[in-house]
Amino acid sequence: MDLPTVTRFAPSPNGPLHLGHAYAAIVAHDRAAQGGGRFLLRIEDIDGARSRPDLAEEFRADLAWLGLAFEEVPAQSTRIDRYREAANNLRAMGLLYPCRCTRAEVAAAATLQGPDGPIYPGTCLRNPPLSPPDPVWRLDVEQAAELAGPLTWFDERRGPQSARPAMLGDVVIWRRDAPASYHLAATLDDAEDGVTVVTRGADLFAATHIHRLLQVLLGLPEPRWHHHGLLAGPDGRKLAKRRDAPSLGDRRRAGEDGRALADALRHTRFDTGVSLHDGLDLAP
Repeated sequence: MDLPTVTRFAPSPNGPLHLGHAYAAIVAHDRAAQGGGRFLLRIEDIDGARSRPDLAEEFRADLAWLGLAFEEVPAQSTRIDRYREAANNLRAMGLLYPCRCTRAEVAAAATLQGPDGPIYPGTCLRNPPLSPPDPVWRLDVEQAAELAGPLTWFDERRGPQSARPAMLGDVVIWRRDAPASYHLAATLDDAEDGVTVVTRGADLFAATHIHRLLQVLLGLPEPRWHHHGLLAGPDGRKLAKRRDAPSLGDRRRAGEDGRALADALRHTRFDTGVSLHDGLDLAP
């Protein structure tokens, strides 16, 4: 007997939601509804000083305005001990190493580019720093992949995939400025929340290679994935908070019909200049 589908929408409260977020939430909500399941809201609020508690209430109001019923699960800020335990387990397995390199140093030393930018060249793996103050901790991807063995995962839009975590290099697992990286926190959260289909933008497609590896290393269940397209503005770049995409809150307070907007998004009727792109090759 198939289990009910469980999906989630997991925004970070570092800026208001915009049309791209609305599309992502609708995809997740409707995917759960198709499977007779549950649609979860999880607030990813561990981004240091950038996280604004007041925005979480805005997010709830925006989803209700769009006509999306949801169940809220504990925010990431309540799960720090779980993240720390998992990181300690990886460290005990000999799979994490401290790194003192800044982003500028990584960019200057890198000779390869990955889906997320310069691939870390292994500086601190080859020459371990002596008791660096407040290091980040990176995953030794080569050693981790050797331990895990060949892995696969399934995307509902693109079919079976062979996991290739090396394409992202030795990613950060434990950060300086926040308790855990996106890779670790999201992977643990989805398992704890019982998510069976991870719906998210195609710009995170490559991250799934790392997440599948972490699932095996930490003994977590394997979901399916659904990487949907992304909304782009007139400049051909994906809608983003940092580029001041018009907020859902402003539209809601202006009296716009949220349910009508959600219906338009479902049927790919977008605002003037906004278009849907596959996302894998879309400019950030």
